[in-house]
Amino acid sequence: MQASRHDAWVGFFVLLGGAALLFLALKAGNLLSLNFDATYQVSARFDNIGGLKPNAAVKSAGVVVGRVESISFDDKTFQAKVVINLTKGALFPKDSSAKILTSGLLGEQYIGLEPGADEKNLAGGDVIKQTQSAVVLENLIGQFINSKAADMGSAAPASGSKP
Repeated sequence: MQASRHDAWVGFFVLLGGAALLFLALKAGNLLSLNFDATYQVSARFDNIGGLKPNAAVKSAGVVVGRVESISFDDKTFQAKVVINLTKGALFPKDSSAKILTSGLLGEQYIGLEPGADEKNLAGGDVIKQTQSAVVLENLIGQFINSKAADMGSAAPASGSKP
């Protein structure tokens, strides 16, 4: 009888440890966000969202003020439409701007909100008009290589000329 009681307690703690590991894995992978605060939805359109994913953070001054709800493609404007849930306590002016930023050199992407100066605040259903798309590392490397190749071509000395 005593052995089965110890087995039950060991089994309980193994299950508790497994649940804790699952919780930590989901939190680390940004697949789980437990936020029960009231929110309002706004949207923004970007030409290129890079590697932005649903449930990515929305930050202002380094503080998380919301999450990306969904990302869709608008076949009329050929832009990505990003729906954002902002916490009710985070009020931003209507002329605020949104940028897609990267945490660190190769870290995850998030949306950075910069407040504007308008007297009226964003409300549910509003659209953030001023946006800046993600900086794609491959495009930057390509531009750098092309500019260096152009510099090398113009730096070649003309044939037949003496110094």
